[in-house]
Amino acid sequence: MGSRKVSTDQQVSDWQGKRVTVAGLGVSGIPAARVLHGLGAVVTVVNDGDDERSRAQAAELEAEGIAVRLGDGATLPEGTELIVTTPGWRPDKPLFAAAAEAGVEVWGDVELAWRLRGPGAAPWLAVTGTNGKTTTVRMLASILEAAGLRTAAVGNIGVSLLDAVLDRETYGDLDVLAVELSSYQLHWAPSLRAHSAAVLNLAPDHLDWHGSMEAYAADKGRIYEGNTVACVYNAADKATEDLVREADVEEGCRAIGFTLATPGPSQLGVVEGILVDRAFVENRQKQAQELAEVADVNPPAPHNIANALAAAALARAYGVEPRAVRDGLRAFRPDPHRIELVEEIEGVVYVDDSKATNTHAAEASLAAYDPIVWIAGGLAKGATFDELVSRSAKRLRGVVLIGADRELIREALARHAPEVPVVDLDRTDTGAMSAAVREASGLARPGDTVLLAPACASMDMFANYNKRGEAFADAVRSLATTGRA
Repeated sequence: MGSRKVSTDQQVSDWQGKRVTVAGLGVSGIPAARVLHGLGAVVTVVNDGDDERSRAQAAELEAEGIAVRLGDGATLPEGTELIVTTPGWRPDKPLFAAAAEAGVEVWGDVELAWRLRGPGAAPWLAVTGTNGKTTTVRMLASILEAAGLRTAAVGNIGVSLLDAVLDRETYGDLDVLAVELSSYQLHWAPSLRAHSAAVLNLAPDHLDWHGSMEAYAADKGRIYEGNTVACVYNAADKATEDLVREADVEEGCRAIGFTLATPGPSQLGVVEGILVDRAFVENRQKQAQELAEVADVNPPAPHNIANALAAAALARAYGVEPRAVRDGLRAFRPDPHRIELVEEIEGVVYVDDSKATNTHAAEASLAAYDPIVWIAGGLAKGATFDELVSRSAKRLRGVVLIGADRELIREALARHAPEVPVVDLDRTDTGAMSAAVREASGLARPGDTVLLAPACASMDMFANYNKRGEAFADAVRSLATTGRA
């Protein structure tokens, strides 16, 4: 299973003099270029952009002996034997068409990290899905740590897999890796073979990059290929189970479902407020193992309980004892801007879920509260909102809309929730968030939740979803101290 494990000396000899093109600068391209250069490859970095930041990055690499070509990412450098691409480069880029014509392989940084693992390398417990990846991976790492294992949460979570695999000075000898993988990364990782993997959910996203929902799902499904112990799927999302059925796995690998309902055999689920395991027990037809209480999940919103069950399934697949699942979930603290309680003011709870940047994430967030004054809007990225609004309409006390594409949400509200009061703020400046919080507080009653779950990207008004969430939290705290947002 997987790729050939080689010693460090063999790795260097394999790469010595090999002409490798790295496609793209940035958080994964630069480390890849440096690693390959250190292994003795002749590296050329190509980049579409030629701005001030790119030139500064290029100067650093060139000082180390790495060639950089700015402003032309389309032409295949002469003599290229391999391309290592950053995840964001779309498959339809001209560079990759030229590579295909020349018979040159294309790897991503994840594929490179997988191939460079040494003897006895830590196995990977891998997670993907449209939403919930980062939370699940961090929960998984917390559970593994509670079990006394040396681990790290790495990958699309913001920690380079190349660093985790090769930088022993920083990471030491790890027992197991908790790995977040995006659909982009999986597209360029053909030989990845995880110990166990989970697809949390599937909803339309990044279709401009993948070209279709079918292609997007197929790339997500790559995470199951060659799994040795468990393929974890969402029993409430048939598409994830279909991906398991289609996967080519190692003999003996099991399909393990997770559900918010009472679990069947080979599933993890919830019984009377208890997270239970009917998969990794001696007699799964008749027995269930208590793992933790719903109250141990922070916060205990339905979609977050699902994340916890997926993390628990992967940990149990690795042999972690039930007590460590409980202790790890209790120790876990979610990242900011993920259904984060900001304040309670005069009986109204204010919750920041700025990370809900698409309709699927927003629907999960809206399902956690009732009644709600919803703050929504931003860049829709081609999304439609009818399904989201129709499913959530009964929970809505009122809606405050902001951002460039708020009209799309307003039209869906008019069709599916015409009785819900809507405040449409005709502004996209950053100060709009303070106005939105003021308007939302006026609509809310004691017992309500004012929920920022935009269902849209943030870049029309903010640098990123973190800045949007910070603006919301600042406005709420201003409201709490002065009565004015």
